[in-house]
Amino acid sequence: MFEFVDDPLKAFAVQFENAAKAGILDPSAMSLATASADGIPSVRIVLLKETPTDLLRDTKGPGAAGFSFFTNYESEKSKELAQNPPAALLFFWPQLEQQIRVSGTVERLSRQENENYFSTRPRLSQIGAWASLQSQEIPNSAWLEKRVEEYTEKFAGKDVPCPERWGGFRLLPLAVEFWFGKLGRLHERYCYERASLSGPWRKFMRSP
Repeated sequence: MFEFVDDPLKAFAVQFENAAKAGILDPSAMSLATASADGIPSVRIVLLKETPTDLLRDTKGPGAAGFSFFTNYESEKSKELAQNPPAALLFFWPQLEQQIRVSGTVERLSRQENENYFSTRPRLSQIGAWASLQSQEIPNSAWLEKRVEEYTEKFAGKDVPCPERWGGFRLLPLAVEFWFGKLGRLHERYCYERASLSGPWRKFMRSP
């Protein structure tokens, strides 16, 4: 049963924890939709890197809480977000017949936030962040493997620093929808919208 609380991030935290308890393989997997400056869309899967507790912690004032993910700042998605900050997320948990849609605008995380998270990544993932020129054309997989070997040797016996070109984004929500599948396609859609990041949330239901 969905509780239509006043804050959609609180509602999301409850649903995320329910998905984790239900054994969803990776409830943090989310589709990220972006668009180029001329409106050409693209979508891919990224991982939410905020816990429910993190989502609810507002350290920058009204509207600052949001959904964080990490990438290469030179990737296609990063270039699109720099040109066109509005973006959308979709969490889909088919075993629960549930999806959550989020749309809003993105901001870059601070260098300190990037370094803090980078330090928790597995070492091979840290090496990969240096070796990969994300989204750029490469000759073959052997080329990438060679770069991994080179950076493995370069950082042997010491911590791997966070590359300047690597970091995170936070999507600050302006609209959130909780969708629950029902028999006869009489689905339930609980919606939240606000006009600005500092504005109050309006909540309502939509017809399926």
